[in-house]
Amino acid sequence: MNQDERTEAVRKQLPKTRWEHTLRVVETAVELADRVGVDRKQARLAALLHDYCKFWPRERMERIIRERGLPQDLLKHHVELWHAPVGAEVVREELEVEDEGVLDAIRYHTTGRPHMSLLDKVIFLADYIEPGRQFPGVEEVRELARKDLDQAVLKSLDNTLVFLIQRGQKVYPLTVAARNDMVDRIRQPRPKEESL
Repeated sequence: MNQDERTEAVRKQLPKTRWEHTLRVVETAVELADRVGVDRKQARLAALLHDYCKFWPRERMERIIRERGLPQDLLKHHVELWHAPVGAEVVREELEVEDEGVLDAIRYHTTGRPHMSLLDKVIFLADYIEPGRQFPGVEEVRELARKDLDQAVLKSLDNTLVFLIQRGQKVYPLTVAARNDMVDRIRQPRPKEESL
């Protein structure tokens, strides 16, 4: 399956506003990728596909979680998290995506994870800071993303945790683990080339 076919497949899955969001995520991901040395083709593909299953019925996603042996604790957390791991499985099969880095970036774009790859961080942040996003704290994360990807990821995770806690919602354990890992990474001295 070529890029045009994948693009059309995604467009058909999404309402107009979410398709426009996806296009902005692609643009943002490519900008971030160019800045930090991530392969722009990988970034473009992961960004294009990140919300492929976002509007699938809950029952369909639940069936895939159960049938594919995805983490069952997902089912005890908000349905908003499901489309990312489900999407990684589906695009592997339906859209013939074999790049594990791209699949991981899709899989973890809602939760983060410990030891995120640069591509993971690019997609996670591109989804969070694309120009159409308007919510408290997004400008600070955009500014941080221009200087330090790790600081921007940490701030976005912090914002997410505060948002969920203030609303009395559960926090997915992988998100807490991702946040703690980012704290450890930032506190450790990094080689000079990584801090540029």
